Amino acid sequence: MTPDVVVLIPAGGVGLRLGGRTPKQFLRIGEATILATTLRHFTRHPAVRAIVIAAPAAHLARTRQATARLRGRPEVKVVEGGATRQESVWRALQAAPSDAEIVLVHDAVRPFITRALIDAIRTAAAAHGAVLCALPIVETVKRVVDGVVESTLDRSALWAVQTPQGFRAPLLREAHEKARRDGIVGTDDAMLVERLGHPVRVVPGLAENVKITTPADLRTARRRH
Repeated sequence: MTPDVVVLIPAGGVGLRLGGRTPKQFLRIGEATILATTLRHFTRHPAVRAIVIAAPAAHLARTRQATARLRGRPEVKVVEGGATRQESVWRALQAAPSDAEIVLVHDAVRPFITRALIDAIRTAAAAHGAVLCALPIVETVKRVVDGVVESTLDRSALWAVQTPQGFRAPLLREAHEKARRDGIVGTDDAMLVERLGHPVRVVPGLAENVKITTPADLRTARRRH
């Protein structure tokens, strides 16, 4: 039987690319905020035991107020996020139950995940230790330096990575601890696990599992919701 999971939500960013003073996770799509819409997928999943949200320091009270109605099962905690995504994940990991077996890490502003994708990540993480979801890149990809094309990359082995990413909890802790000792800041948690020499499996992602980053992303999300 696949064990229950703990979900870490790094939400410490301020979303400057969207403009304004409100962090993007608190903007609304439909009748709820992006963060609440994302959380709903996990609070309704029977395998999710606990959720830890790493929120901006200036918005801790707001985040706790927004999640107060979610208290119960699964347990929802809010901790102060760090200056980087990696630091936010680390802080959330410290607040996770110490006996957690499987940990999922998911972007606060990817509100269009599905239960099927959560299940695929959860099952693969239990079986293999580390997994991410991704889509193969279909566009031509070029390396550009100072506005000039330097080379064309072979896209056959290139994938665009999404979240959630899933890990056996001891493996994720080890990866973060080593990165902290070595002064390494990675772009995602899988990169830190890769540094340990542990293979990271890939399962198919979803085209709709977009990260809301730009005003155009937000407009599209609002049309969809």
